[in-house]
Amino acid sequence: MDAKPINLGAKLEAYRAAGDGQNLGDCPVRDVINNIGGKWNSLIMLALAEQPYRFGALRRLVPDISQRMLTQTLRDLQRDGYVHREVFPTTPPSVEYSLTDLGRSMFEPLHALVHWAECNHGKVRKARALFDANQ
Repeated sequence: MDAKPINLGAKLEAYRAAGDGQNLGDCPVRDVINNIGGKWNSLIMLALAEQPYRFGALRRLVPDISQRMLTQTLRDLQRDGYVHREVFPTTPPSVEYSLTDLGRSMFEPLHALVHWAECNHGKVRKARALFDANQ
């Protein structure tokens, strides 16, 4: 393990002190990770890291996402500043989504997490099965 463990107690106290001193409502880790960790968000981010996509192309790329959920996911990513939405003045209007500089800056850590998940998926599934069998 290359990364050093953090002193979680000290981090949490710093987050409390930066907020109202009582709770972790302003915790930057929770605030940022909450949206990135959504069911579809990382897949959409990985797709947009390849190239800009129109809505329909994204929908075809991830066929098991509903139109409503794709719309909401893109709005959430746009709200957080990861995705740019560009409307082209055609008839009917066409819309293209791309990553912003902030979204591109997240690609490397997200790619590392995806790689880790791919490499360890079998181990995680095995651990789950063992845990479930012992319950």
